[in-house]
Amino acid sequence: MEIVLKYFTDFTEEQIRQFRMLDGLYREWNEKINVISRKDIDSLYEKHVLHSLAIAVLCTFDAGAEVVDIGTGGGFPGIPLAIFFPKVQFLLVDSIGKKIKVVEEVANAIGLTNVTTLHGRVEEIKGRTFDYAVSRAVAPISDLWKWINPLIRRGQKSDEFPNGLICLKGGDLSDEIKHSGMQKIVQAWSVHNIFPEPAFEEKFVVYVPKL
Repeated sequence: MEIVLKYFTDFTEEQIRQFRMLDGLYREWNEKINVISRKDIDSLYEKHVLHSLAIAVLCTFDAGAEVVDIGTGGGFPGIPLAIFFPKVQFLLVDSIGKKIKVVEEVANAIGLTNVTTLHGRVEEIKGRTFDYAVSRAVAPISDLWKWINPLIRRGQKSDEFPNGLICLKGGDLSDEIKHSGMQKIVQAWSVHNIFPEPAFEEKFVVYVPKL
């Protein structure tokens, strides 16, 4: 938790309480359902929580914004972002039921009232739209955009960026961006420049606007 507080100094007591509870909850659930790599559980706050919050540094979602987390897994980046933005509504989606079960239990245990979940695929969502989509290392940018583009409404619900997709990616993205056919509109930022920790040397935040 200290590595998170190293970069964020203005959390409320409630947010600190919620963040601190994550360690015990994820350790408990990881014993039953492996939602976080065994070797990474001791680095929960760095590799999962802080990594997720790179999105919050770049993009301040407006109160009332609606955000969908594509392939949330154990709840990343959705759970940390929901703690960070308590006035933003988050839908966390995953096709694996046991992972959604963990997300629901963690959200309930820490008292998150701005999180709902969906067991299924984001491309199966009907009759609902969102301001932003977030994701972490789920699929190539082109696939993510194909799935989510029809569900993103036009507009701007943050001070920094028009509505769109904001995802966390790793490695050399040059070919992936080139093959997406969207190189003229895709923007990327180094997570290491945001949080200068060794774990983030090849991690990026990628943004695709809804045009």
